Amino acid sequence: MEKKVGTNAGLVWQALNGAKKAVEVKDLKKVTKLTEKDLYAAFGWLLREGKISVKEEGKEIFVALN
Repeated sequence: MEKKVGTNAGLVWQALNGAKKAVEVKDLKKVTKLTEKDLYAAFGWLLREGKISVKEEGKEIFVALN
């Protein structure tokens, strides 16, 4: 499981690396083609490493590289 989460974290990081601003979670889900569960596990990995920041605006959640 740890390897899968790490691989998915890499997919999320790559998707964010090309973005110029914070990206909505629903857009990241489309780009990475990850399930919601796998996407949030990848966020946890990247948050723990200090690689991303997450903010909530209204009902939307945005993610950006640090």
